[in-house]
Amino acid sequence: MKNVYFLSDAHLGSLAVSHRRMQERRLVNFLESIKTKAAAVYLLGDMFDFWHEYRTVVPKGYTRFLGKISELTDRGVEVHYFIGNHDLWVGNYLERECGVTLHRAGAVMEIYGKVFYVAHGDGLGSTDRKFLFLRSVFHNRLCQRLFAAVHPRWGIAFGREWARRSRLKRVDGKEPPYMGEEREELVRFSKNYLATHPEVNFFVFGHRHIELDLQLAKQTRLLLLGDWISQFTYAVFDGEHMFMEDFVEGESMP
Repeated sequence: MKNVYFLSDAHLGSLAVSHRRMQERRLVNFLESIKTKAAAVYLLGDMFDFWHEYRTVVPKGYTRFLGKISELTDRGVEVHYFIGNHDLWVGNYLERECGVTLHRAGAVMEIYGKVFYVAHGDGLGSTDRKFLFLRSVFHNRLCQRLFAAVHPRWGIAFGREWARRSRLKRVDGKEPPYMGEEREELVRFSKNYLATHPEVNFFVFGHRHIELDLQLAKQTRLLLLGDWISQFTYAVFDGEHMFMEDFVEGESMP
């Protein structure tokens, strides 16, 4: 039985990250290291810091990452891509050219007999009205079409700069540390969902940029995946056990 891997939040191309080439190379090396061990790879959003896909244009760069994803799918490894709040403007390029399965919303699915709730996580359990308003604007089809009318030279540059400023507003460019079960939106959401869907065994989210493995019930855990900017963390499910791991180049992989 081969493993299933979960990772998120690489924010490739971020202008707020000084080690962009090393970061992408490390991600590609990780995917290379698991290509014979993986049945599926779940990318839970914000793998790009900004991605807006025009009808005949996609953002420049990311060739090593996209090539490795294509290699995985060519080998028969399932690659599932869940959009985040930085890459929600994905069109059909990743599906047609790279062979990924695209998910535009969270999904409940069965993996090796266990029930997973999988999503990027943005907006779930949120009470931040400003964020929810911006999210609704970004997801609005009319607004998307209007932005698509802007030439990529300006549209992509604007999006990358917006993302950079958003990241630098945080202390050291990082998300706040774990705030406790009552204040963490994704913990609250998971508990509320679990109350009416007790069959869920694992909630797996990105977005928060912290690593967390929390037991919600006897048979249910919540995992937040950290990021691939500075933590290089991921989860792996072997059909029976779920682990949180750090990728250290040169070490053997589970």
